Amino acid sequence: MTISNTLLGLLEAGPRHGYDLKHAYDERFGHDRPLHYGQVYSTLSRLLRNGLVEESGIEPGGGPERKRYAITEAGVTNLETWLTSPEDPAPYLQNTLYTKVVLALLSDRSATEILDHQRSAHLRAMRELTKRKTAGDLADQLICDHALFHLEADLRWLELTAARLDDLRKQVVT
Repeated sequence: MTISNTLLGLLEAGPRHGYDLKHAYDERFGHDRPLHYGQVYSTLSRLLRNGLVEESGIEPGGGPERKRYAITEAGVTNLETWLTSPEDPAPYLQNTLYTKVVLALLSDRSATEILDHQRSAHLRAMRELTKRKTAGDLADQLICDHALFHLEADLRWLELTAARLDDLRKQVVT
């Protein structure tokens, strides 16, 4: 997810200042990775330079005055293009875990141990996500489901790889 397009989407509802955008982003998308204020303001600066947002006034604040930003026609067009373009499916053909398994086999280390440790880490993450999902609203439930489905696929791969370790060892060690 690109921060710039997400901020454009948040601005489509109406003008906001950077402080408000950061909080809206964090509330909806930043549970695990909140934005830094510097990211918000540098992104707004690029959007302004590229004509995708414009300044729409200044508000007094508790500290410095706050510039309000509004999405432009070009920004709406950019957002529409991004929203309607499918994301590239990530095939994960260069996977760090696969690399670790092969290197373990090449160095006569226990690939089974690597897979077991990874399985434990995945199961721990799945328990935490399930707990978060149970306590969350629908938006949180959906993002947790997305992560859980990916972790389940990883677990299936871990099991399949464990079952094929002897054959893989024969292929990579020769």
